[in-house]
Amino acid sequence: MANIHYSHSASISVEQMQDLLRRSTLAARRPVDRPDIIADMIRHADVLVTAWAERQLVGIARSLTDFSYVAYLADLAVDQAWQRQGIGKQLMAQTRTRLGPNCRLVLLAAPDANDYYPRLGFEHNPRAWMLSAEVRWAD
Repeated sequence: MANIHYSHSASISVEQMQDLLRRSTLAARRPVDRPDIIADMIRHADVLVTAWAERQLVGIARSLTDFSYVAYLADLAVDQAWQRQGIGKQLMAQTRTRLGPNCRLVLLAAPDANDYYPRLGFEHNPRAWMLSAEVRWAD
């Protein structure tokens, strides 16, 4: 395994994020062809932890949080060529160091990762709900 460096403060470009999403399994479920949205995803993250092999971005954990009660792990992406080396687990561990001691992590698992999270202690919750951006309510 190559030497991986983790950072809480590294700046990443839209292009780097798009490229990583394409090299992971998340591109099918993220707006990789919308640089404006990717830019907002980066800019508005409360916690952004990155993993680097030399100067190549190989992983990211992007979270939205109140830092005390709950953090939504919106993206956990690891380049497919770098998976199964503990990078995802370390990205989550690094994320947790930025949160309060009672803060829980919540996420929506990618279909291919459904068996991954229970091995790390996550519990399945069948009560998650999503509302598509296309759904509008009448005034």
